[in-house]
Order: sequence, then C-alpha cells, then structure tokens
Amino acid sequence: MFARFLPLAAAVLIAGCDQAPSEMTLENAWVRLPAVDGRPGAAYFTLTGSDEQMVLVAADSEAAGRAELHESMAGDGGMMRMEPIAQVVLAPAQRIAFEPGGRHVMLFDIAPGIEPGDTVPLTLSFADATMLSVDARAVAPGDPAPQPAAE
Repeated sequence: MFARFLPLAAAVLIAGCDQAPSEMTLENAWVRLPAVDGRPGAAYFTLTGSDEQMVLVAADSEAAGRAELHESMAGDGGMMRMEPIAQVVLAPAQRIAFEPGGRHVMLFDIAPGIEPGDTVPLTLSFADATMLSVDARAVAPGDPAPQPAAE
C-alpha cells in the first residue's frame, strides 16, 4: 500500500523545489511633510517579509539629516506618546504597516526644497545587511494619505 503513495509524495516534493523563495517587499511608501519648517516629517509604508525572519534595524533618507524608527502608543491618561524603537522583527511572510498612530520613520531636518508630490528616497536596513529602497511620495501636512495601489 505504501508503494502506491510513493510517486505522489515524490511529485509533491519536486513541485515544492520549483518555487522561488519569496522576497521581502516595501510598498505604498509616502512621507507626511511637516506643517512647520524645521519640524520632523514622517514616513509610512507596508513591509512584507520573505521566507525568513528579518530584523529591521534602521532607516535612512538622502532627503533628511536623520531618520529614526519610532512607534506611537497610548500613554498615561490616554494621551498618545511616541518613542524611538531599536528594531522591528518581521516574521516570515508577515505584513507590517507603518502608519499614522503606530510604527513610522521620523525624518528630521528634511531638505527645504521638497514639495508635495515630490519623491523622497527611503532606505531600510536589516540586521543581516539587507537593504530595501523606495521612492516615497511627499504629501502636504493637511492632505489625506495616498491610497494604496490596487492589487
């Protein structure tokens, strides 16, 4: 009886070998420009993991003097507070949204010539030296967040 299932098991194993490993993706990136010159802006995006656990450890932008990973959370008395975070662990195939009111990248000293509609380069660095880069769309302080592209 076992011999009848051997060809089926072999076919399943061989089919699995043909699949390429999934790659990490960085999508729907945008930057909220500051309402007041000299104040920081914030970058938002969706990050989807690959077949392996990855650890996001830093962000950078040529359009900013400094970039930091941050997270907003409810503090004492229901007031929102924001803190820098050292890393974000991305489990295999996990999808993490960096969005207003949650995780985001603070961009300090944004270049003064950046206007709504421009693109802002953003690079994410991971613990294993992997880097992902994207051009994020700049959005004015009072404008709504851009809608993700239809999938």
